Amino acid sequence: MLATEKVVDLSVPLSGPDLVRACGPLTVQVGPAVRSGVERGRRFLHEVLREEDRPVYGATTGFGALVGFAGRADEADQCDNTLAHLGAGQGPDLPPDIVRAALLVRAWSLAQGASGVSAHVVDGLAAMFATTFVPAVPRYGSVGASGDLIPLAYAAQALRGRGTAYLDGRRMPAAQALADAGLVPLALDGRDALALVNGTSLTTAALALALAGVRASLRASAALTCLLVDLLGADPQFLDPRLIAAYAHPGAAAVAADMRRTLAGASPSGQRALQEPYSIRCSPQLLGAAEDALRYVDGVVAADLRSVSDNPLFFPADDAVVHGGNFFGQPAAFAADVLAMVTAQLGNLVERQLDLLVDPTRNGGLPPMLAAGPGRQHGLQGVQLATTALVAEIRRAAVPAGMQSLPTNLHNQDVVPFGTQAALRAHEMAGLLRLLCGSLALGLRQAPHVGARRPTAPGCAAVLDALTEAVPPVDPDRPLDGDVRTAAEVIAAMTS
Repeated sequence: MLATEKVVDLSVPLSGPDLVRACGPLTVQVGPAVRSGVERGRRFLHEVLREEDRPVYGATTGFGALVGFAGRADEADQCDNTLAHLGAGQGPDLPPDIVRAALLVRAWSLAQGASGVSAHVVDGLAAMFATTFVPAVPRYGSVGASGDLIPLAYAAQALRGRGTAYLDGRRMPAAQALADAGLVPLALDGRDALALVNGTSLTTAALALALAGVRASLRASAALTCLLVDLLGADPQFLDPRLIAAYAHPGAAAVAADMRRTLAGASPSGQRALQEPYSIRCSPQLLGAAEDALRYVDGVVAADLRSVSDNPLFFPADDAVVHGGNFFGQPAAFAADVLAMVTAQLGNLVERQLDLLVDPTRNGGLPPMLAAGPGRQHGLQGVQLATTALVAEIRRAAVPAGMQSLPTNLHNQDVVPFGTQAALRAHEMAGLLRLLCGSLALGLRQAPHVGARRPTAPGCAAVLDALTEAVPPVDPDRPLDGDVRTAAEVIAAMTS
């Protein structure tokens, strides 16, 4: 195991930052109260299973549409029966940070004691997080109902030493990865296996990580807009607190206040038109609406992170086994669709601001494409082409997924939310938005090199200085793919 100062206590609800930290080694604490609750739920399960007239889905029955048939009598066989048929995923492996975050969400849900799992399952998951072990999980297969069955089945199999996993970033047989990490393969019965897969933990994890990425880009976009305003010498009156108060939307008020702080001390050049294009003048309204929407997504993620997502649930105090649908990921699906719309409009804003910056008819006379020697050099021309492609990809991906229901499983799952698709897509879009912010940041770094004024607001000057230190001017032309990523990292660090 690897020592780490990062600690997550399963007795308290998870947070979004917990999931971000789960990408690396992490100490997951399973305290006495947590273990006691898990063991109490497990004892109750065994009491129920001794009663012949109390069926328990997945423990005494088949799965899904085959619930009317008896399961396997042997508990180990019932585990195999659960997981083997779910080995039908396809596509590339999911990013390791999503997989580890999903397993942290799953560990927390199981640790609440309502799933009837063995205590060693929670202990085994906790032990995994102290290492760099990551199950290899295929991208496609979940419909986000009855849990993320197929992807979580691959994770469960890897924890048993079957299939494939990563250790220290290297892909290898899961049994070897477990051994090299000093981990013991999990022994599971049917209830353990079903509890590991019968929840929307992958959906929740992907949504939470996507939210973190989009929120970071929202902050970056606000800072970059301020730098654009200052470099152009535009009048920041569009941020006037009286104007924004009359607009009456809380997100706009919050964003505009932050932008005013960044632009404090800025001096308009007096050479711009009375009113800037909407990509500048309406930025607090656009960014504020994005902030309001992200606050809604915040609420969904927070609820998901304190949700027990499984079926059935066991309530020993009430002598009750309750079958239902807590594995149905519709809240996350709707939230991920909202996140996708926010991402698309933020991408539109950033791309339009870069287009303004490279256009000599609108940028105050700076050279076209911010080229140091137009014709002999091409400056940001290639970067602008790439941003157009990125925006097109984001727009294509922004089609809502949460209402694309298709019946499956012999109409047992006759309505499904497709939350997994929505959340994974939102995560991918967040990565593209980060690159768009990096592209605009690179253009803003280049602008003073080809004649733009020095920022007059100390806050804007600090952003420019950080970019200037990390990225050299584009003179002469060079490949700029790495510079875009570097600029994205700088602006994210400046605004975190």
